[in-house]
Amino acid sequence: MELPDDIYTEIEELSEAGNQLCDDENFTAAIEKWNQALMLLPDPKSDWEAYTWLSASIGDALYQLKDFAAAREKFFDALNGPDGRENPFVHYRLGQCEIHIGNEENGINHLLQAYMLDGEDIFQAEDDGAVYLQKLSEKNLT
Repeated sequence: MELPDDIYTEIEELSEAGNQLCDDENFTAAIEKWNQALMLLPDPKSDWEAYTWLSASIGDALYQLKDFAAAREKFFDALNGPDGRENPFVHYRLGQCEIHIGNEENGINHLLQAYMLDGEDIFQAEDDGAVYLQKLSEKNLT
């Protein structure tokens, strides 16, 4: 199932604007752009691939803003969109969010999913990734 060209184009433009704002560390404005793009998706919104990556993008921006509870909710949205369960980044950030809000066991489970999907690469992409990889090692999961 594909989006109509005009909707797809507008979602792409809003998404790119959000990406640029995120690159400039203007996370709040990026979230606004991505939310506008989400609103353009036909119902049910969660059936569209764009729902997954837009939700993950919003979750990541919220994570950067250290709003871990709200980020967690957006990553759960992404997880439940098309291909969300196979996306290592979604599991990785969701695991980090869970740990930050005190849900260590759930966090470890999602970090393990990310590790199983992408190995150490997902952890090596960020400076603090070694901390989360160590959490898996401490549980003898790597």
